[in-house]
Amino acid sequence: MAHLPQRRSGGRRRGDGGPREAKEFEQKIVDIRRVTRVVAGGKRMRFRATVLIGDGRGRVGVGVGKGLDVTLAVSKGAAIARKHVVTVPITNETIPHQLRVKFGAAFVLLKPAPKGSGVIAGGAIRSVMQLAGVRNVVAKMLGSANKINNVYAVMEAFRQLQTRESFKRKIQTIT
Repeated sequence: MAHLPQRRSGGRRRGDGGPREAKEFEQKIVDIRRVTRVVAGGKRMRFRATVLIGDGRGRVGVGVGKGLDVTLAVSKGAAIARKHVVTVPITNETIPHQLRVKFGAAFVLLKPAPKGSGVIAGGAIRSVMQLAGVRNVVAKMLGSANKINNVYAVMEAFRQLQTRESFKRKIQTIT
């Protein structure tokens, strides 16, 4: 009988049927578009995917990826989103204070809401809030209806959010 090489342990094998890792982030596709580039020979088509990731406990990220097919664009978008994760300070299942943020031509107004109100927001903003784990909030998109700019405006708002304590300290130093 011929000597068979021993199978190395470790590493990732295809179809080994072993236990899978629990996903750290939930993923949601906000927008998929077919984009074209005009070149000498005609038009080159690619796909652009806007992907949100979040853990439902205060961490959320957004990424825009492009690729020759949809799956490639989505995977690139998710990889970019993992690199740009923002931590949201959540207080009593809502945001600590009111914010109005502008990104491009998109204005986003975010207000804290009492428990039981739910996410009162439209379209793309609702997806961001749910993936971030914000259960009660009132949000309004003002200006542009562009999904990508509205999502980026919400992400900028999350970066500007402060905890109630630091916000109160800031107000006391002003007055």
